[in-house]
Amino acid sequence: MAVYRQLYEAGKLRERVERALALLEDCHVCPRRCGVNRLEGEVGKCRTGRQALVSSFGPHFGEEAPLVGSSGSGTIFFTYCNLRCCFCQNYTISQLGEGHVVGSEELAEMMLSLQRRSCHNINFVSPTHVVPQILEALEIAVQAGLSVPLVYNSGGYDSLETLNLLDGIVDIYMPDMKYSDEKTAQRFSGVEDYPEINRAAVKEMHRQAGDLQLDDHGVATRGLLVRHLVLPHGFAGTAEACRFLSQKVSTNTYLNVMAQYHPCYKALDVPELARPLSGEEFAEAVRIARDRGLHRLDRIESRSFARILRVF
Repeated sequence: MAVYRQLYEAGKLRERVERALALLEDCHVCPRRCGVNRLEGEVGKCRTGRQALVSSFGPHFGEEAPLVGSSGSGTIFFTYCNLRCCFCQNYTISQLGEGHVVGSEELAEMMLSLQRRSCHNINFVSPTHVVPQILEALEIAVQAGLSVPLVYNSGGYDSLETLNLLDGIVDIYMPDMKYSDEKTAQRFSGVEDYPEINRAAVKEMHRQAGDLQLDDHGVATRGLLVRHLVLPHGFAGTAEACRFLSQKVSTNTYLNVMAQYHPCYKALDVPELARPLSGEEFAEAVRIARDRGLHRLDRIESRSFARILRVF
């Protein structure tokens, strides 16, 4: 049973919803702490007011192996983001605002629809700035029978206060670890404090959910799964990220070392990012992860590594 069912049956989910919505009045849902009144429709860095926006939803078979299983991961792609990544591959959604406004009833129905289509989980993509709206819709969906695990699929720039509200609600955390260096984070995503915020968030996610757990079919039921997109010239800080995971989190951390970087959006204007990742750079990142004792790597041989060797 998904953990949020227990919270709902104990009569405590409503309190979480109310506390989350209160964050919108003087918005501090995320670490940017814009202070705008989103309850009145004001917008800050995330450009999202009282209602969430969704670009698309449906079963997704391109996610990590433990999320996909045989029936897919039930993804809901939220519009906009609290980061400004110059190389974002989903920039039409995260930066240009592709999507439409959804109320809590419609968002709840999306969750229920994905469950009816036998998806193994509900996968909230870029949820950080709309946690209150998600919880508001979740309460409706749970009352209507939602029971599959929830995946919190974020850019990793999450506040501890908001994560605390998700304790006992989110089954699977899937944050990015984008950078290990403040200047790089500021230059490429517009948030200098990303490394500090990100590491605190990842530790809290692991405290709540633990290492990734799989059922008898290899499908994730609970735990932490970390994504690390390898960037050209070592800008992602792979060695530092892997050292942190192995020493401060767990050597059993499930890690997706991602090879699919290619220059898009504004990255073409940044000379150091204006080329694809090389096979050597990716192979070195995988070696670093393994040398740090991180042995649970997502489908390296069968997917990312094989593809990049073909290209290069």
